[in-house]
Amino acid sequence: MAFVEAPFQSKTMDSMVPDWLSAEHSTGTSIMACEFEGGVVIGADSRTTTGAYIANRVTDKLTKVTDHIYCCRSGSAADTQAISDIVSYHLAFHQMELGEPPLVETSANVFRELCYNYRDSLMAGILVAGWDRRKGGQVYSIPLGGMCVRQPIAIGGSGSSYVYGYVDAHYKPNMTKDQTIELVSNTLSLAMSRDGSSGGVVRLGVITKEGVERRVILGNKLPQFYEG
Repeated sequence: MAFVEAPFQSKTMDSMVPDWLSAEHSTGTSIMACEFEGGVVIGADSRTTTGAYIANRVTDKLTKVTDHIYCCRSGSAADTQAISDIVSYHLAFHQMELGEPPLVETSANVFRELCYNYRDSLMAGILVAGWDRRKGGQVYSIPLGGMCVRQPIAIGGSGSSYVYGYVDAHYKPNMTKDQTIELVSNTLSLAMSRDGSSGGVVRLGVITKEGVERRVILGNKLPQFYEG
């Protein structure tokens, strides 16, 4: 006689499996990009979560698209990685056809088209930042749904809701490179201290005509604003 498993047994087994084992990997997240005279500064935390479980403490959410264009990723890790790979592939062909590096605005519009066309199946919030010879340093924000808007400074991810006031109070037009790096570092550190889905280290990128300069601020070196 064939053995038939009782329904309550499978339900019991399912209830014993932790939720995070079947949860989607998410970069719920703190990301930021800011223009300065001569380029842009991008930054992000490094925590990737699977439900409430921290799957990776040192994720790199600053993804290279071209030599002078990067994107900051928030949302589903799988979705944002796939989108950035597709955009990088398209822009490589675009560069071969033009014989010159693609514009930051072009890159942002390719991201926008993908995020809009697949808005019902993707969970992706993207900041596109870079430098080109026509418009210099540029930042484009592409939130959920596929809207695309250029902004001098942009923040995103779950940690952003904690630091809008800080950014509004401290951002000033025409900041220097060092002032912009300090603002991005401080903002991300504040977001990480308040947001449970953000943490780890702060990864920074300074994009100028010369290329990209990458920096890392370790957890014990992050700026402190109060004593717990």
